[in-house]
Amino acid sequence: MRALREERGISLKDMAESLGVSSAYLSALEHGKRGKPTGFLLHRIIAYFNVIWDEAEELQRLAEISDPKISIDTGGLPPEATELTNRLAGAIDKLDPEDLRFLRDEVIRRSGKRR
Repeated sequence: MRALREERGISLKDMAESLGVSSAYLSALEHGKRGKPTGFLLHRIIAYFNVIWDEAEELQRLAEISDPKISIDTGGLPPEATELTNRLAGAIDKLDPEDLRFLRDEVIRRSGKRR
C-alpha cells in the first residue's frame, strides 16, 4: 500500500483523511504494526487507488497475510509442528529477509499452495 501511495505522490495524511482513518493508523498498517484492515476499509483503499483487478487481488492477498500478531495452535498436530512453531517464534527476529523469503517459499511449495 505504501508503495502505491508513494508511487502516486500521495501523502499519508491526505490518504488517511480521504479514507476517514487517522494517519497514525494508516502508518501502522503500512509498517505491519496493525492487523489486517477490515474488508470495508480494504475495499475503500482499492477504490481510492482505482487499481486494476490484478492489483486489487494482490492488495487483498497482502491484507489476508498481514496480521503481525499471529497465533498458531499446534494441538493435535505431530510434535514436529510444535517444535517448528516454537523454533520459528524464538528465532524469527534473527533471520534476514533472504532467509525469511526462502522459508516462506519452502512452506508454500511443500504445502501445495501458491503465493
